[in-house]
Amino acid sequence: MKTIVVGYDNTEPSQRALERAADIAEKFGSRLVVTSVSPVLIPSGTHGTGGIDPTDPPEQHQAELEQAKGYLSGRNLSAELQPASGDAADAIVEAAEQTGATLIVVGTREPGTLERLLGTSVSQSVSKHAHCDVLIVH
Repeated sequence: MKTIVVGYDNTEPSQRALERAADIAEKFGSRLVVTSVSPVLIPSGTHGTGGIDPTDPPEQHQAELEQAKGYLSGRNLSAELQPASGDAADAIVEAAEQTGATLIVVGTREPGTLERLLGTSVSQSVSKHAHCDVLIVH
């Protein structure tokens, strides 16, 4: 496993994913890439203009990446931090493609009723669209 991409948002499921990715990276000497994705918000009434500049992610997501970095440095691991914006699943898959990842690690949680109806699971969407292996950590 040369490169592992981890989707991280400082939730318990993503923390478990980060821990598992760290375990794998230690065993295989893998390169880690941690991404935090901020949604693109389009103000109502702008008809598709405006929103968040993807090159300038919100401070919250940068803080999440710094938390992941702190956890990994405590395990004597380093990672490339890659902020992104847009749809979370699409951005994680894109990060994997850009870095030549051989594995994506994402956490999952029990979806709520609305999520089940809408099919909005990030982990399932990543699994469906990724061109490499995906580890979904429960």
